[in-house]
Amino acid sequence: MNTVLTHTTVLLDEAVDAVLGAHATHAPRTFVDATFGRGGHSRLLLSRMGPTDRLIAYDKDPQAVASAAQIDDPRFSIRHQGFEHLAELDRASVAGILMDLGVSSPQIDDPERGFSFRFDGPLDMRMDTTRGQSVAQWLAHAQTNQIAEVIRDYGEERFAGAIAKAIVARRQERGAISSTAELAQLVADTVKTREPGQNPATRTFQALRIFINAELEALQTTLTASLDVLQPLGMLVVISFHSLEDRIVKQFIARHAREHVDRRVPFAPAQVLRLAAQGRVKASASEVAANPRARSAVMRVAQRTAAP
Repeated sequence: MNTVLTHTTVLLDEAVDAVLGAHATHAPRTFVDATFGRGGHSRLLLSRMGPTDRLIAYDKDPQAVASAAQIDDPRFSIRHQGFEHLAELDRASVAGILMDLGVSSPQIDDPERGFSFRFDGPLDMRMDTTRGQSVAQWLAHAQTNQIAEVIRDYGEERFAGAIAKAIVARRQERGAISSTAELAQLVADTVKTREPGQNPATRTFQALRIFINAELEALQTTLTASLDVLQPLGMLVVISFHSLEDRIVKQFIARHAREHVDRRVPFAPAQVLRLAAQGRVKASASEVAANPRARSAVMRVAQRTAAP
């Protein structure tokens, strides 16, 4: 398509301030933008980093990687990988990690990517279009109970069973669903009640996107890896856009921000704190007014402790 698709970065200044931290140093630092997207956070980070610092960015999306090629800065590099590859970095080598878990506007607004029920396009939803199966390919062979489980667990959809049965019945009668419009209409015909102002297909599309990209599993893997690659006093900043992601981030920070005593071994030393929670930030009213997609954003910040 010829339309230029733009993206407004959510919590831009707040996230960059947080990932840079308040720990002043003249030593070279390494930062990670784990979800480059269209580079809003990366570009601001580069403008505020020192001359000997470096920034490593990750993204699964080939279009995001192509966009990153426009950055002409020797301190910057982009990797066409998911952020779960963070674990490959050296131990205690990173001063700050930023993860923006939202789908970028160019992905949502491009019908060819199949992320949105607002446009008719191929039912794809892959972040990385060069590998893996699309949503349409998975729905063409998945069993009713598998589909229901995905929609229920990843979309928190109370009509998951009925939607799954409708998808399989449609497949048996007329062939597999191949477009976003077909799926959105099938869900609308199946779900008779919905929260005011919400499209009936919202939760189903969210669930299938999360599943086909293994988003929650990758998030958990990356959070665990962050403990190893962050250096003492390094910053972890995560922006999430729905409750499943935010719950994982919140619980991860809480689990590593408190001492844990194994009651089965009462005389063993307590597990040391590995993170210090730095707070929770939401978009301001002015930002939400300018960019409605910022409404659901939650940014959580934690700092790696000095302990090993």
